[in-house]
Amino acid sequence: MKRIIRWAALCVAGCAFWQAAQAAGTDSAAADPAQREAAALQAAQAGALERERARFPALFRRAYAAYPRIPRGTLEALAYAQSRWQSLRPAAGGDAGHHHVPPAWGVMGLYAGEGFADQVGEAAALLGLPADRIRTDPAANVLAAAALLDRELRGVDGGDVAGLAQALARYAGFGAPQGKSAIDDHARASFAFEVLLALDRGVDDQGIRVPVRPIEWERAFDAERLVLLNAPFVRLDATRDRIETADYALDPVAERLVRREAATAPDMRPASTDYGPAIWSPAHASNYSASRSAAVGAVTLHTAQGSYAGTISWFKNAAAGVSAHYVIRSSDGQVTQMVREAHTAWHVRNHNSYTLGIEHEGYVDNASWYTSAMYDASAALVRHWCARYSAIACSSAYRGAPSSGINVLPDSVRIKGHQHYSGQTHTDPGINWNWSRYYDLLNPGGGGGGGATRVLDGFESGVGRFNTQPAYSGSTTGISTASSATRDCTTRRNGNCSLRVWLRDDAASSANWAVRLLSGSGNPGSNAALARANGRIGFWAWSGGSGMSLAVGIDDSDGTERSIARSLPANQWTYLEWSLTDAAQWDPWVGNANGAITAASVTLDAIWLYRAQTSFDVNVYIDDVQIRN
Repeated sequence: MKRIIRWAALCVAGCAFWQAAQAAGTDSAAADPAQREAAALQAAQAGALERERARFPALFRRAYAAYPRIPRGTLEALAYAQSRWQSLRPAAGGDAGHHHVPPAWGVMGLYAGEGFADQVGEAAALLGLPADRIRTDPAANVLAAAALLDRELRGVDGGDVAGLAQALARYAGFGAPQGKSAIDDHARASFAFEVLLALDRGVDDQGIRVPVRPIEWERAFDAERLVLLNAPFVRLDATRDRIETADYALDPVAERLVRREAATAPDMRPASTDYGPAIWSPAHASNYSASRSAAVGAVTLHTAQGSYAGTISWFKNAAAGVSAHYVIRSSDGQVTQMVREAHTAWHVRNHNSYTLGIEHEGYVDNASWYTSAMYDASAALVRHWCARYSAIACSSAYRGAPSSGINVLPDSVRIKGHQHYSGQTHTDPGINWNWSRYYDLLNPGGGGGGGATRVLDGFESGVGRFNTQPAYSGSTTGISTASSATRDCTTRRNGNCSLRVWLRDDAASSANWAVRLLSGSGNPGSNAALARANGRIGFWAWSGGSGMSLAVGIDDSDGTERSIARSLPANQWTYLEWSLTDAAQWDPWVGNANGAITAASVTLDAIWLYRAQTSFDVNVYIDDVQIRN
């Protein structure tokens, strides 16, 4: 672990260019001039952002001293949710006022009226400071947010997570007054959820530090609200002002909504008739045109220049005059549909008639917003369109270097950014959107090393299906019952969290370690079905010690097959994978297993961890257990 921390510190200055080149889909030596230019600009942005972030911790400490009622970590988490710890300066940005979304100011992302609450003006009155100073001076901006949040916390126990969630919802700054609309209440709750999620996971990323504070979610929100906030898709019915999940139930192991077996009542229908995994949250009728004057033939990708909840609230505002078909959340890829695909959303001026538009939460000059969850959710939606609309081919997506300006592409490029259309003034999604990565997600197996990937357990909100301890299985030998498997948000390969497997020796045994880390408690019915055809099961792993090797077990129709073991190098993330169709990679284990995966559909039984016996503790981290077909 110390080696990783030391490398990260050295890499802040020395590796920035290399990391940016990797993000662009190439290394600097092989990049063409456009890629090199993009990588250099990305590196410059990252360096400037990190230098800016260095001053914020002292400002947060000063605000807590002035407002001790605010629980420690809350301001950092609020800033993370609103700005990813970047001083927002709308007047200076090329995409300021994107789609006329009310601008947010400073590291705390304070609104100044223009369609949302005037948080800047309210804080100026509370502090006796000029409004312009609150907009532009980081110290005043942090203090202003603290004053506003402290106002909402009056009479609330700082240790009461339910009271904190309610105070954050009141603080949010958008939507109709509380209680006027169930859907506006949901938008404010979504804001509170994002802040609490940053606290629950913790953040430690190039100058951003939010200490982990486990959140008792069942106290923060009632069960129904929590299902909605944590779900990949629900339905928000604006006509009747209600939120429904009638035909879905929450799987407590997978932490996902699953369709109920019997969904026959008239109101029990999919959340979105266009795209199942989307929330249906229609934009205001004055913000789009009913029907279309041209057939759907292209896709436009946007960066919202704002938050997920704020963008949804704005598109539902009659004064906005703008909309997009879908909005995607950064933290987990949740999808909200705002306009039916048969209607014309207003998002790309003279090209609205034939395009479908996706808004991605975030800001163009901060790559932190573009998470794996966001890329995966966005690409899944576009792959759905490629299958549905004959004029849209996933192979027609842009694959070149990102850029920060207007770069008009020919009509033959059907999947591209706002900045790639003629007649536009906006430059999103901009320099930090990884078009090469996105193309490979749209075209799995098309030369980019891809594959249609489904993450079975990403450990972003819990241990998922790996809900038993390492010593639970009777097949495990050599380790102590004090060994554990817990979600960890300080070391990860993708997203924000991973699974930390802490292996401790059984002092009463000299046996080599063989650990069967069960998935779904060893019950095939608790695991997701995996298609054998062209299937490859794998995951990312990191070990703090040498000598580890890992394998997987698969529940087949005739028993359980166990894979060959693959060595895991120490102190580096390594992707390990096994083919479900290659019998040479499998041995029989229990039941009538024959050493080959033969069923068309199988499930993951366990991850196996092996090591020669040692008295030292060993940490192994696992991330993004996945199937690729």
